[in-house]
Amino acid sequence: MDFLTNTNNLLILVVAFISGMMLLFPSLSKRGGQFLSPTQATQKINHQNAILIDIRTADSYKTSHIAQSRNIVASELVNKTEKIAKDKPIILVCDSGRNASKEATTLRKQGFSDVSVLEGGLTAWVQAGLPLKKS
Repeated sequence: MDFLTNTNNLLILVVAFISGMMLLFPSLSKRGGQFLSPTQATQKINHQNAILIDIRTADSYKTSHIAQSRNIVASELVNKTEKIAKDKPIILVCDSGRNASKEATTLRKQGFSDVSVLEGGLTAWVQAGLPLKKS
């Protein structure tokens, strides 16, 4: 019991606890689902025929987008994905990955079993040197 009452030991325990929580926080905050790097997303598209859905505005999509992606604005996502098989792999794309994460949670609630998010969004795709299509 002397171990816990010693001020130095208590400080060490508090620091260890806080460090552990900081390490756990990123995994807890990604509740929107599986995040894929651009390389992992490319592999999932090529090997599992994943569907890329770009949830940005139509104007942003027309400016530049990933060639295989479909543009479905976030507000219309639930209605326009009704015809997609619930077990088909889906990868959501936005500018940074944040908005897509929220929409991934929504799709999972609708019964889609394999929903991923392009980590870092279109920005990460460009930084990885992968091509974009411009309309």
